[in-house]
Amino acid sequence: MKQIIAMGGGGFLMEPENPLLDRYILKQAGKEKPKICYVGTASGDAESLIQNFYKFFNEEYCEPSHLSLFKPPVRDLESYVLEKDIIYVGGGNTKNLLVLWREWGLDEIFRKALDQGIVLAGISAGSICWFEEGVTDSYGDKLEPLKALGFLSGSNCPHYDGEAERRPTYRKLVDDAILQPGIAADDGAAIHYIDGTIKKIVSSRPDAKAYFVSPGNEEELVTHYLGNK
Repeated sequence: MKQIIAMGGGGFLMEPENPLLDRYILKQAGKEKPKICYVGTASGDAESLIQNFYKFFNEEYCEPSHLSLFKPPVRDLESYVLEKDIIYVGGGNTKNLLVLWREWGLDEIFRKALDQGIVLAGISAGSICWFEEGVTDSYGDKLEPLKALGFLSGSNCPHYDGEAERRPTYRKLVDDAILQPGIAADDGAAIHYIDGTIKKIVSSRPDAKAYFVSPGNEEELVTHYLGNK
């Protein structure tokens, strides 16, 4: 079973007081005490974000670790990654993330991880990276299209409600056939894929949604609020 969880925003990086999305991710490993590894390449391995990761996950029943390409924990990155249960990719500059991953061979290592049943999850840049393409601010002060890894088909837009220009820019890029049709997610919404197909869309707040965007159309998708008992 190949699982990818793509978050528009949220989790410990954006909602440190709201554990709903991160606990959902932990459950998907199907392990009593899953090994979860944070990858902060897109932020340049910002130390504050790594600390926030440990602050949250050290309080959960799991084994947290992180993978830095600036201070690699081991020489054999493939073995390090493939012993984990969950890979959790943070936000930042998607372009730089892709360049560094390809240089280090992490793109192929993560493909092996997916094939072996390791859960791949991520927020913002850590969401876009799994799709064929997406809309990013990696190049500077405006949003532009970007080719990504292609583990999931179509395009992706995170922060759909969180940044004013995301929605109109993404819709125009899809309308103009610059980007393929795809999935947009509000901050607090996460799309859970199994074997390349959407299994479920969940959210950490009641009004967070996800959408399928195609030329001339935006379809709101059924989203399950994790706070409902």
